[in-house]
Amino acid sequence: MSGGAHAVRVFGATVDDETRCVHYRTEVDVVAMKFACCGRYYPCHLCHAEDADHEGRTWPPDQWAEPAVLCGVCKREIAIEDYLATTSCPSCGALFNERCAAHRHFYFG
Repeated sequence: MSGGAHAVRVFGATVDDETRCVHYRTEVDVVAMKFACCGRYYPCHLCHAEDADHEGRTWPPDQWAEPAVLCGVCKREIAIEDYLATTSCPSCGALFNERCAAHRHFYFG
């Protein structure tokens, strides 16, 4: 996992520097997902659909050790398997939106 030593670009319609977007911007909407199809971080599946020139592709389970979730608060990249096992950032403790589980199928196969 990366410790956030380098700046990670987040694509899409962000509204602040903690990865909130025009679609999801509550206090706990502070993650961006790296899409398997393009390797780009987006705040949500809708941002990807609006910005990318291709269909989104999910991460297969055999790649869930990949750091593909970005905490918008501390900028740490988190492995998919670690993100799916928690409701807060393992680095800074920022709470994540538990309702993101309803959209899991857009990111993780």
